[in-house]
Amino acid sequence: MASISFKNVVKSYGDVNIIKGLDLEIADKEFVVLVGPSGCGKSTTLRMIAGLEDITSGKLLIGDRVVNNVHPKERDVAMVFQSYALYPHMTVAENIAFGLKLRKMPKAEIKKLVDDAADNLGLGHLLERKPKDLSGGQRQRVALGRAIVRKPSVFLFDEPLSNLDAELRVHMRAEIGKLQKRLGVTAVYVTHDQVEAMTMGDRICVLHKGELQQVGTPLELYDTPCNVFIGGFIGTPNMNFITIKVSDDGASFTSDVFSGQIPAAWAQAAAAKKGQDIIVGYRPEDVRAEDEQKCANRASFGGEIDIVETLGHEVVVYMNVPGHKEKITGKMDPHKVPRSGDKMTFALDLDKLHMFDSETKKRL
Repeated sequence: MASISFKNVVKSYGDVNIIKGLDLEIADKEFVVLVGPSGCGKSTTLRMIAGLEDITSGKLLIGDRVVNNVHPKERDVAMVFQSYALYPHMTVAENIAFGLKLRKMPKAEIKKLVDDAADNLGLGHLLERKPKDLSGGQRQRVALGRAIVRKPSVFLFDEPLSNLDAELRVHMRAEIGKLQKRLGVTAVYVTHDQVEAMTMGDRICVLHKGELQQVGTPLELYDTPCNVFIGGFIGTPNMNFITIKVSDDGASFTSDVFSGQIPAAWAQAAAAKKGQDIIVGYRPEDVRAEDEQKCANRASFGGEIDIVETLGHEVVVYMNVPGHKEKITGKMDPHKVPRSGDKMTFALDLDKLHMFDSETKKRL
C-alpha cells in the first residue's frame, strides 16, 4: 500500500518557512496534482516525498512507514524530472536499464523489463539511439521508461511536460494518465499549468505561500472555490471580482457596476451581511452579450471592448466598464466578434455568483 501522509510537515531554510504545517492525505493508487504559483512550495513538497529535501518538523509517511530519515533509494519511489535527466552517452536501452544495473539484476531480467517498458511507451524501434537523436516527446518517454522498470509504489512528476510543444503536451498528459491507471501506482504530479491539473488529477491540491489552500476534484475547485485566491487562480480566463453592498434587508445589492437581487442560494449568507460589503466573483462564461444571456435573474451593464481574443469555439472579450478599475472579462458567440472600441451592453447571470467575506476572503 502506497498512501502518502503529511502530518503537520514544515520545511524551513533558516528563518524562512517554505512549507507551513502541511496536512495532506493521498490515497493508494490516486493521481494527485500539486499546483500553485511560482514559489508556492509545490516542488519542495515533491522533493520531500522523494527524500531530496529534509523535513524540518512533522511526519511524512509512505504507506504505514515514517520516512523522515529514510534514504531516497529505500523509499520505493521514482521521479521524472522536467529536464529528462538522460545520460547523453548512453542509448535509450542503456538509459532505461541504468538503475536496474546498479541493483545488479540479471541481464536477462533487465532486458525483459526494458523491452516491456519500451513496448508500453512506443520506444521499441528507438532502443539503440542516443538522446540527441530523439525528439522532446521521445526523451520524455525514455525518462518515463526508466521510472517504470523500477516498478515503484509511487511516481513523482516534477513539471515533466513543460519543455514540450502544445500539441505534444496534450498527447503526453493523456499517455501519463493512462499509464498511471494501468500500472496501478500512486502518482504525485507538480505543475503550474492549470489545464494539466484539471485534466489529469483525481484531486488537485492548491498551494499558495507554503500553505495548502484547498483540496478537491477539478470540478469541486472550479464550482466551489473556498476563497478569493482559489476563485482567481483556477479557471482560464480568471474569475472576475467586484465589491458589492448588501441591502439592509439582505434581499438585494448594489455596486459601482451593476445591482440586482441576491440569488436564493446565497440568501442565508447575505442575511448575515446585511448592510455590509462583500466580494462577489463571477466566471467569464456567465457574462454574455445582453441578447445572448437567457437567464431570468440577471444584471445588465454597459462597457467598451478593449481586447478581443478569438478562439474559434468562442470569443473572449475584455471590457472597460465606467466606475470599475479592473477590466471585466466575458464570452461571446464566435460568430458575433466585436471590435476594440465597440460599446456594448452585457448581462451577468446572478445565480452564478460566488460570494466571499471582504475581510477573510473566504467563501460565505
